[in-house]
Amino acid sequence: MDSIRPDHLAPQAHRHPLAWVPTLYLAQGLPFYAVALVAGLMFKSMGVPNEQIARWTGVLGLAWVFKALWSPFLELAASKKRVVVVLQVTGGIALAALAVALQLPAWFALAIGLLAIVSFASSTHDIAADGLYIANLSERQQCAYAGWQGAFFNGAKFLSLGGLVILAGFLEQRIGPPAAWATVFGLLGALLAGLGLYHVWALPETARTGAGASMRGSVDVLVDVVRAFFAKPGIWMGIVFILLFRLAEGQVQTIGPLFLRDARAVGGLGLSTQEVGAIYGTAGTAAFLVGSILGGWFTARVGLRRAMLVLILAMNVPNLVFWYLSAAQPSHLGLVMAALSTEMFGYGFGFVGMILFIMQVIAPGRYQTAHYALGSGFMQLGFVLSKVVSGDIQHALGYRHFFLWVVLSALPVLVLTRFVKMTPATQD
Repeated sequence: MDSIRPDHLAPQAHRHPLAWVPTLYLAQGLPFYAVALVAGLMFKSMGVPNEQIARWTGVLGLAWVFKALWSPFLELAASKKRVVVVLQVTGGIALAALAVALQLPAWFALAIGLLAIVSFASSTHDIAADGLYIANLSERQQCAYAGWQGAFFNGAKFLSLGGLVILAGFLEQRIGPPAAWATVFGLLGALLAGLGLYHVWALPETARTGAGASMRGSVDVLVDVVRAFFAKPGIWMGIVFILLFRLAEGQVQTIGPLFLRDARAVGGLGLSTQEVGAIYGTAGTAAFLVGSILGGWFTARVGLRRAMLVLILAMNVPNLVFWYLSAAQPSHLGLVMAALSTEMFGYGFGFVGMILFIMQVIAPGRYQTAHYALGSGFMQLGFVLSKVVSGDIQHALGYRHFFLWVVLSALPVLVLTRFVKMTPATQD
């Protein structure tokens, strides 16, 4: 599974990679951010308590935790292109159906069910899309277009948190939250389904990499991949490190936007949906991208072992920023934007450490690609576990003490850096 090479393609005129790589990763990002970020802001505007928002959006994130377990079975599909297109259209239809569900009495239960469909389709789409990218591009091309991958995946965040959330805030004041968010999710669904239809034309056709594969063979491969993963020396310490790395992040990234929206009377900042969208979708996204680039450059210069402590400290910057905002409750929007830009810069700079830890320490070996997927699953599990309980903790402590608790939550992983190995966990 780790030595995937370009397939023998069916004879046809293939589109230039720029005709499909940017749109493929835009389509990968849109449903992810719809579930991970936009849904939480929508629920907040619709009056759902923080603890329920955190709990249910956290549960929805489990699809990305376990996606590696069904990745071998996608090799049974006759065409990665067909899988990608079907999943994009399915996600688009589910998002459009959510727009309708928001107008119904049982809207919350229907919304969670439809977002669960989006989550499963999106997480499975990640596997198929990455496989199609690898199968159709040479190693040199993969490197050449990697920047387009990241730019358009994060472009989905800019579009979702920027344009669409700002639009929701604008419409909330005129037609009310249910109709405003129905419009936003209707647009998201139409865009995603439209990308799926475009990809019927644009995506290259790829012959099945697992030609001759069977269900039994896929199960055997999966069992061997998992067995080899947990047999790696030091793997359990590595897993604990991954889980603790995201302990504070999962809490602050979940409650932070809700804190910005909540009224000052209950300890929040009282920002409108439009203001939150403007901050996170513009300056915040730009700061995150700059932080990510500089974090990668810094780590490349000094090496992962020497950089890790600095990267973890950078990951604590958002916790400190939100603790300051909850204590000072500044009213000047420019000051809030500067603070949140600092938060997103630190988040982007520090998060590089977890990606590189999985890539360079956890993944190397016979099943490098599959083990990277499993390591990423544990990374998402750490985020989900902390996200699910964050609302209950915040409800019990209040915002100021909650963000202080989050600062303290970052201490265990700092201690663990003294014991965890930063060398590849390989047997072979």
